[in-house]
Amino acid sequence: MEIKYIENGSVTSAKGFTANGICAGVKASNTTKKDLALIYCDKVCNSAAIFTKNLVKSDTIYVTKKHLENGTAQAVVVNSGNANACNPDGYEKAEKMCSLAADALGVDENDVIVASTGVIGQPLPIEPIASGIEKLKGTLSKDGGTSAAEAIMTTDTMKKQWAVETVLDGKKVTIGGIAKGSGMIHINMGTTLSFVTTDAAISSEMLKSALIEAADVSYNMVSVDGDTSTNDTLAIMASGYAGNKEITEKNDDYKTFTAVLTDAFKKVAKKLAKDGEGATKLLICKVDGAKDDKSAKIISKSIICSSLVKAAMFGADANCGRILCAIGYSGAETDVKKIDVSYKSAKGEILVCKDGNGLVFDEDKAKEILLEDEIEILVKLGDGNASAEAYGCDLTYDYVKINGDYRT
Repeated sequence: MEIKYIENGSVTSAKGFTANGICAGVKASNTTKKDLALIYCDKVCNSAAIFTKNLVKSDTIYVTKKHLENGTAQAVVVNSGNANACNPDGYEKAEKMCSLAADALGVDENDVIVASTGVIGQPLPIEPIASGIEKLKGTLSKDGGTSAAEAIMTTDTMKKQWAVETVLDGKKVTIGGIAKGSGMIHINMGTTLSFVTTDAAISSEMLKSALIEAADVSYNMVSVDGDTSTNDTLAIMASGYAGNKEITEKNDDYKTFTAVLTDAFKKVAKKLAKDGEGATKLLICKVDGAKDDKSAKIISKSIICSSLVKAAMFGADANCGRILCAIGYSGAETDVKKIDVSYKSAKGEILVCKDGNGLVFDEDKAKEILLEDEIEILVKLGDGNASAEAYGCDLTYDYVKINGDYRT
């Protein structure tokens, strides 16, 4: 499999796509932060998306699902600063965003994907979006991917964008994307807001299948705070400009496309976890020796979700009891007498638990390892050959500060 990451790549790296993001005033009239983005392809694309499993959903999701029933899209319009969720006129305003974007771009409004992110339960102001789309329509460019990435940020401290090249059917294929996410992240067959583009020729059915496969071992293994968002949307559009034979079945080209997508999504997943609200450390939990993939995923996610584990990592406390506890209540079957636990970082690795029992270890060395900003929690089980990894962050005082006055 050939894979090459493009320096400064983004959602506009694939052939046919342009984008931009501006400050429209959705967040507040006194801010200069970007809050409205458009992504556009010069042709109708095969498209697919997956969404949050939260029963409470933004109306943007219902509109986007409806528009993707035929498996095509040509544009994305997305705002930050307001989630357009739990509003009596939410559906109407989501449709209005699509019609405004469609009129500006000269496309069918049913080929527009819409998304929102921000505060839940507050009416979405449509006026700044309407005027913002008017400003955006003449400014879309191949260089606008970075501005689009910035426009979908809420409490994020860094933009998330990427692009990668591979080869399918002898043709160079590009896949790129942008994502946002910092808090309210506990993903379940969806994601934060993430928009992906590709110039590969691939059917909408295969796009949907590839999204599910790739997200299941990447985005879906991320947890910042245990809260699944009302707005999670992961969408992809394929222009087909690469010229490869269209992928319509799960052949070798499909497997390559999915593997490349998975590799990119895992990198994004780590960025989402590392940028968790108030976080100072990226936590990667690797579980080996599970009896099956499901058990490995459940155990790794249980550990990464534990508030006690997250707090211990913030304090650089090598408390293996919290790891064992999280394994025990995860619901997965495992032989608790065959569990080994180690901590690893750039400063080295230390074994703290053997065969389900805590060890006497060098506390100073352990603290040195856990003071780093990227920590691996390594769990070895004795049940089989399955493995999985999950991504999270430490739990800090700043998480409470950020969310204690989120609206004000």
